[in-house]
Amino acid sequence: MNKPADVPSTALPAVAAPSTAALAMIDRLIAFPTVSRDSNLGLIEYARDELARLGVRSQLIYDSARNKANLFATLSMEPDRAKTGGLVISGHTDTVPVDGQDWSSDPFRADHRSSRIHGRGSADMKGFIAIALAAVPKFLAAQEELPLHLSLTYDEETTFFGVRDLLADLAERGIRPAGCIIGEPTDMRAIVAHKGKRDICCRVRGREAHSSLTPDGVNAIEFAARMIAFIRQTADRLSRDEPRDARFAVPYTTLQTGLIKGGIAVNVVPRDCEFTFEMRNLPATSTDELTTEIFEYAERELLPEMRRVASDAAIAFERGMDLPAFGIEPNHPLVRWAQQVASTTQLSPGAVGFATEASMFTQAGIATVVIGPGSIDQAHKPDEYISYEQVAACEAFFERIIAEPMLHGNIR
Repeated sequence: MNKPADVPSTALPAVAAPSTAALAMIDRLIAFPTVSRDSNLGLIEYARDELARLGVRSQLIYDSARNKANLFATLSMEPDRAKTGGLVISGHTDTVPVDGQDWSSDPFRADHRSSRIHGRGSADMKGFIAIALAAVPKFLAAQEELPLHLSLTYDEETTFFGVRDLLADLAERGIRPAGCIIGEPTDMRAIVAHKGKRDICCRVRGREAHSSLTPDGVNAIEFAARMIAFIRQTADRLSRDEPRDARFAVPYTTLQTGLIKGGIAVNVVPRDCEFTFEMRNLPATSTDELTTEIFEYAERELLPEMRRVASDAAIAFERGMDLPAFGIEPNHPLVRWAQQVASTTQLSPGAVGFATEASMFTQAGIATVVIGPGSIDQAHKPDEYISYEQVAACEAFFERIIAEPMLHGNIR
């Protein structure tokens, strides 16, 4: 993942120390091992019960196996009156794995040292979720002036299926929020654009043969290699010719192959090869056009040659994650308000290369800005952490949301 431009600590306003409640909640959420391949129900049910203790009803939206769930709650004692308008505070509950990483402490037990909280998900993004949950009593006290919703999702790190199901449920129930804050780790800087991401698996089927009779076979690995080389050439062309978007650390669309497998033995012409590639596109670049270009190359250049030897040879493509690019105008009222509330108006809104759920909320007609505590530079790494300073800055952000509800007149 690419990270937003570095934000010096002096960019944040002076803040008090983090509250005991926020730190305790971060500790509690880190203890739930919600790696994407596993269930997140422990964390979701804990959040549901904490909200119920405060008189807030939650809607759980389960996946088809009922092994994972989203949570959506309107922070009001009369949620039916707040179905239209208001601000969503949203975060994903899943994390990446810790397999093979060299941690100095148990990744699923918060470790406090040097004014930092270490643990898987501390930055990405249980820290934000925990700070929001700790702030719910204050949000409820301001509910008359400040309709707020809390959204917790699953599988953001893998498929984005969770947020899609959550938004479908909101539409079905007639809930139409006016805006959304997604608390990905941005050092409390407003992010107004990110690249899109599309993953595609390519399966090449050739014909096996004894390696001493190579011409009788169709080498799936070699034809896959030619596909991969074409994808690389496409990436090179974009890096050379595509109009730059200087907001991004990598200011052009990228393509790369990340996974490949094929063959059974060195003396067998391989029948099968499979590889997966991705594209991360600028908002102005169409992934559909790039995808068509790659598919047509396979159909035009490779398949006729393969089928001269084996009539049943094939190249098949299967799309995986498909997330559109995100963008909101930097002068949108929600963006300007978020910067004001975060006290970062001296920083221009940024753009990042990594994907977020912002594009999904935007497609659903909900104005969205990405802003949250911690640094993406710490995410997915061993000894991931969030600093006390960033926790306190996010708490101050939520305090000012309560104090400056002018937003709601602008985005309803």
